[in-house]
Amino acid sequence: MRIGILQTGQSPEPLRAEMGDYPDMFERLLAKEGFDFRRWHVEAMEFPSGPHDADGWLITGSRHGAYEDHPFIEPLMALIREIYAAGVPLVGICFGHQIIARALGGKVEKYPGGWAVGPQTYDFQGTPITLNAWHQDQVTEKPAEATVIASNDFCANAALVYGDRALTVQAHPEFSDPFIRGLMETRGRGVVPDAQIDAAEERLGGRVHSDIIARQIAEFFKQPRN
Repeated sequence: MRIGILQTGQSPEPLRAEMGDYPDMFERLLAKEGFDFRRWHVEAMEFPSGPHDADGWLITGSRHGAYEDHPFIEPLMALIREIYAAGVPLVGICFGHQIIARALGGKVEKYPGGWAVGPQTYDFQGTPITLNAWHQDQVTEKPAEATVIASNDFCANAALVYGDRALTVQAHPEFSDPFIRGLMETRGRGVVPDAQIDAAEERLGGRVHSDIIARQIAEFFKQPRN
């Protein structure tokens, strides 16, 4: 099964040589699932010819806001709608979660409650799941066809499922603790309040459930479809 990774941003250059770019992280996350991968750097306006260029699609995170005006945003939303209409399975993480929601009629905005940084615990269909997060934007109104499958007090729409067509997660199962620590130093200080960075850094090193989300993503891609 070929998974097309739609890259919508890049990891910070000081971290990239050691820990890779966003597609590298997803390939590591799903390395045991038997997928083949192909990448399209849509942020740089590199797009597939259509929804059937891959058997499943994954949209990465990004520094950009899903509501911002960048050249790749409108073409990406058009592609999302084509993929969705074609019934090709689609997964979105962080920005990917947000841009899919916006493309399908939801609302994304900068959350007035501030940032989620580092390990966060969510109620994931009745089970507590801890994942690394890094975001201020949120899906504040979900599309009508989406069902909430994870939430917490800070983020009501932390994961959404759209039948068998799309699965999206606000947090970052692909982010390791060392990468989060690197983000704190390269993108956090001076943007996120220092006290919040310090508190998040103290939480690093505990159990995160990236493996559980990786299995869920893989099962979603592989499930039978008509």
